[in-house]
Amino acid sequence: MRKIQFSGRRPAVVAAAELVSGPGQLLVRTELAGVHLGLLRMLQRDNGPTGPDGGEIVGTVVAAGPDLDEWVGKRVGGVVFDGAYAEFALAMPLLITEIPDGVTPADALALVRGGVIALGLLRTARLVPGESVLVASAASGVGHLAVQLAAALGAARVIAAVGSADKAEFLRECGADEVVTYDETWTERVDVFLDGVGAEMVQRGVDTLATHGRLIAFSAFGGSVDANTLLGGLKTVTGFSMGVLSRESADLLATWRAELWKLLAEGRIRPRHTILPLDRMAGAIELIETRRNLGRVAVSMI
Repeated sequence: MRKIQFSGRRPAVVAAAELVSGPGQLLVRTELAGVHLGLLRMLQRDNGPTGPDGGEIVGTVVAAGPDLDEWVGKRVGGVVFDGAYAEFALAMPLLITEIPDGVTPADALALVRGGVIALGLLRTARLVPGESVLVASAASGVGHLAVQLAAALGAARVIAAVGSADKAEFLRECGADEVVTYDETWTERVDVFLDGVGAEMVQRGVDTLATHGRLIAFSAFGGSVDANTLLGGLKTVTGFSMGVLSRESADLLATWRAELWKLLAEGRIRPRHTILPLDRMAGAIELIETRRNLGRVAVSMI
């Protein structure tokens, strides 16, 4: 089978041994694999001679370990730890989900994890119809869906924050009422702030909240908050982790996914994506690294 082998940040398509599903495993023929900031962070660490081998995929189960035959033939999507950037991957049932009929591979890849994060952020924020929402990193795979979902869930005003103004048209097409850049001074106060940037953005987000405002932090880049800035406005900061939810609240994630499939079928959300062939993995990585991506980025295995 073909797979991506990384040498530092330089990917190359190489031949690799075929994978075989063992106990508790599903063998998935991969259609699409996501490219995102998590991959860049893994490439910056020491991941052995072949680089990272985990990520999010969409594909079809072609073989299964003992007692998992009911999965064979199903279209699935989710996170794998072996073969993410290869023609075949090994998956665990706990970390993947079946994709409904009629959903395209690109839409499925956008929603199966990034969409769940976006919806989960808004549910964690307890968004009430009529409230205002500001989404940082709004053109990302998660961010552009959060913009659409906020509007679909009844937000009266959705503000998208990005690094450059050239993303404004894209975000307005996604439903943003206003687009602001990080180098602007923000004067408007919002009820909900979704922070996928981290670092200094956490405190800036708190300062942007209205009374009783809620900031949901989901960036891996950390950040700190002066607790005194929470007191006078009765503000809250809540962390969000898909990893923890996957381990402890699988039923809740299934509920969110079902809601996403319904919203997609009704045309109330429309994922945006850029799909490149496997041999252009370097270009996909560059899109993410230079923050030029608009929506989800993925490579095709077929």
